[in-house]
Amino acid sequence: MDKYFLYIRKSTDEDDKQVLSLEAQKIELEEFALKEGLDIVESFSESQTAKCPGRPVFNAMLDRLESGEASGVIAWHPDRLARNSVDGGKVIFLVDSCVIRNLKFPTFWFDTTPQGKFMLNIAFGQSKYYVDNLSENVKRGLRQKLRRGEMPGVASLGYLNDLRTHTIVPDVERFALVKKIFVLYGTGNYSLQDLRKFSISVGLFSRGGKIPSVSTIQKILENPFYYGVFKYNGELHEGCHKKMIAKKLFAKCQEVMHDRSRPQKRRDIPHVFRGLLKCGECGCSITSEKQKGHIYYRCTKKKGVCSEKYVREEKMALDISSILQKASLEPDWADFMISELKKDKAISDQSGSTFLQNLKSEVLALNARMEKLLDAHLDCVIERDEYVAKKQKILNEKIEIQEKIKDFGEKGNHWLERAISFVEEAKQAKITAIAENLSSRRDFLKKIGSNLTLSKQKLGFELKNEWKLLYFRGEVAPTARMRGEFSVNVSEKRFTMLGDRD
Repeated sequence: MDKYFLYIRKSTDEDDKQVLSLEAQKIELEEFALKEGLDIVESFSESQTAKCPGRPVFNAMLDRLESGEASGVIAWHPDRLARNSVDGGKVIFLVDSCVIRNLKFPTFWFDTTPQGKFMLNIAFGQSKYYVDNLSENVKRGLRQKLRRGEMPGVASLGYLNDLRTHTIVPDVERFALVKKIFVLYGTGNYSLQDLRKFSISVGLFSRGGKIPSVSTIQKILENPFYYGVFKYNGELHEGCHKKMIAKKLFAKCQEVMHDRSRPQKRRDIPHVFRGLLKCGECGCSITSEKQKGHIYYRCTKKKGVCSEKYVREEKMALDISSILQKASLEPDWADFMISELKKDKAISDQSGSTFLQNLKSEVLALNARMEKLLDAHLDCVIERDEYVAKKQKILNEKIEIQEKIKDFGEKGNHWLERAISFVEEAKQAKITAIAENLSSRRDFLKKIGSNLTLSKQKLGFELKNEWKLLYFRGEVAPTARMRGEFSVNVSEKRFTMLGDRD
């Protein structure tokens, strides 16, 4: 007598549309087995969808069938065994190989004849079609909900899912309390922990009666649903539900949260020149300390004895200011230079455009010559050796021109743009030198110089090349005569500042 495994399954995503519950299936199948005289050796129960392979209980049952513990299976319908091609194919293969000699269903006829297996295959195919079609219907329904502005899923705290209309409506008990959380946090006077205590004090709990955690409060404050939009699959959609707060209040809460997440700035007076210099005598770093209301800079003396003395920050600031003024241009002089440079840039742009167009035309002409040369060779007008030699000459010429085009694209008249930028920085140096912002002075000093040292209470540095001419001319005030001698040489791609003392 054949032995049977009884298999019952209930899909977790079909709670409201189950044909029979697990208990009902088992009772019906046991009565069916008794009526048919079938010997059930073990029952297998599973609560998992069959639309994808990988059910552990089902797979364990098939393994035991292959080991010979039973030769048949009893189930309510073939769709309880499989709704996907992998599991369905596995069952049919075991039937073909006589591992499964019989399948019994109260609602479906089956025998091991070719016709029976054909009908079983159709039943599995219909089961898969049902799942696939159901998935498409669900997706279509979700898309329609999104078009109507209805958020799929469980409503956020402060709202409820209306099962009658399938919409989201305000929760009378919690709506105003959740809104109060946004109002309090927007003031900037309450932390997330404070809001959690507030929630407990006013009885604002989840629908399951749980006390909201700090992370839950944070998620509420970050949820755009409350100002009328919602995220689905990473995309924002406009909702049709009643707004709880204005977008302005939501933005204010995000600003407060962002500010609170940033590291707190130190409130002590910054030592702006600390770490800027090295000791000119021993090479150690220059550190700083505050004494009697003033900041002093000194050598760390980590390498031993050093005679370098302390320097007050005020003196160092004046020294840096003096350096910057030497490397600066008066605003009217700088504006004149920028104006002249821009004129030459306009001329250069125009001539450069013509130059580039001429190069491209030459390339087109060389391409045409190569085509004619090839035609002549194919028509046997010229021999191959002559063709190869002439082609090589034209090709080399073409490559040279293409390199010129590339060089012009990379360089062009960028030197004029850099000159304009340099003059603008030199103009800014004057402003920075007399401003009270010591950090700006420090940053500008690092821009124009390197290898900064402190030696005998004086600053030492190496000027960067582009600042040398300007710095050593910095003691001379620009005059009208100097302006007249200012020139830009487009062909040589350089500009000079000439002039003598009056």
